[in-house]
Amino acid sequence: MRLALRRKARWGCVVVLLLFAAVCCAAPAGNAISAYVALKTGAGADGGVAVGGTAADIPPRMLTAYKAAVQQVGKHVPTCQGMRWPILAGIAKVESNHAVGRNIADNGDIRPRIYGVLLNGSGAGGNTTAFPDTDGGKWDGTASGERAVGPFQFLPSTWEGIGEDANGDKTADPHNADDAALGAAVYLCGNGRDLTKRAQLKAVILQYNHSNEYVSNVLGWIDQYTAAAKDPDLKNVTGKVRTVIEAALSQRGVPYSWGGGDASGRSYGICCSPSGKSGASIKGFDCSGLTLYAYAKAGIQLPRTAAAQAGVGQRIPASLGTDALNAGDLVFYADAPGRDSTIYHVGIYVGRGQMVNAARPGTVVRLDAVNAMSGYAGGARLL
Repeated sequence: MRLALRRKARWGCVVVLLLFAAVCCAAPAGNAISAYVALKTGAGADGGVAVGGTAADIPPRMLTAYKAAVQQVGKHVPTCQGMRWPILAGIAKVESNHAVGRNIADNGDIRPRIYGVLLNGSGAGGNTTAFPDTDGGKWDGTASGERAVGPFQFLPSTWEGIGEDANGDKTADPHNADDAALGAAVYLCGNGRDLTKRAQLKAVILQYNHSNEYVSNVLGWIDQYTAAAKDPDLKNVTGKVRTVIEAALSQRGVPYSWGGGDASGRSYGICCSPSGKSGASIKGFDCSGLTLYAYAKAGIQLPRTAAAQAGVGQRIPASLGTDALNAGDLVFYADAPGRDSTIYHVGIYVGRGQMVNAARPGTVVRLDAVNAMSGYAGGARLL
């Protein structure tokens, strides 16, 4: 079976001279990797980001399709282990950005359809190999060759072998969210893989697209969605603390933007982070923008930078360890713990060793372990 090939340091808070104050953390290369075989049309960087849900950059109807596919795949590959929706979401994020910008009907049909470039060896979009037509244009809209189709970018020849009818309309359609997600799950499960094993997961992603960059990119999104899917236990959290945490959690999946975010919500950032990543074209949050927004929902105004936020409320020394943190506390990280002027990052503690985190360029707001960042510098209690 063949799939259309697709190509796809942490830095501290610094003072941005001229009109900009110090903002929050930036770091290594981002997740977006351009395609070897580009889509004919694509969504903008800011298109379709929704507020709320377990992964805010996924249209709810697509997330429903991913979860349904996980429930159904066992009927088709009974020996498959470890299939979960973040795996499907990681693939679909890189292949089509979850069909963002298109209409997804209640029955799962995606319109306009998603087509890749014609694989005729012309070099357009990076394709150098001609693929003869196999479907008479049924799925890819042309009989003059092949092109990848749908949110998971299957070649028609691949779809012929793994396509399944997931929504009961008696048609296995790669342009239908439910069918495409189930087909992808079947393909990834193979003859019965154990996808809980990282090596097998890596191997099948490499089979999906023989590119190490692609594998790293997809795995990064899988890990982010996995973290986003783990909801913290808030049953004993009430009042303003709960308001702050729920406000922060509602932004999971929103992209990191250097200098982005204010009391009103996500916003376009500034140029540029120390690693050279610009937030100017991305609407989202950096770390201190997210904390500022979440606390504003509880009526508390914070300064804009992580270092300045450390001066608000009751300071919790790093020497007490993370066990001293309560849900809703700010969590700080510094280049030189003990010197608040070197604080480069802030998150919001939610309990059980986790925080809501806008980590760095190329990531999204997500749940992370409090030890995910280096240089733990204690916390601050405002509630």
